[in-house]
Amino acid sequence: MATINLNKNSFLQKVANYESNPQEWKFLGDKPALIDFYASWCGPCKMLSPVLEELAKEYEGQVDIYKVNVDEEQELAAAFGVRSIPTLVFAPMQGKPQISAGDYPKAQLKQQIDQLLLGK
Repeated sequence: MATINLNKNSFLQKVANYESNPQEWKFLGDKPALIDFYASWCGPCKMLSPVLEELAKEYEGQVDIYKVNVDEEQELAAAFGVRSIPTLVFAPMQGKPQISAGDYPKAQLKQQIDQLLLGK
């Protein structure tokens, strides 16, 4: 499995409908998710992209890894307060999402996925 690109409509269906429920986070996915807010011109985003592709394969069936292009989906980026890229949103099945700005080495991302999303 590869990373999945999201636009606003697919985000509202697969992750959270912040329009109908703006005061409360209600995750809609069937497995935890990691959401990468990126831009095609961003150097750190380009370095992170192949790592996320590898993680999507390694965590297939356990975690969905989504990508949101902030230039194409400015409203979505604004809804999450994305001010720098890359910004990663760790969305567990229960509880609030954790937001983290910057790119990370693969080992650190795996540790965060295991802790924040899979409860290991």
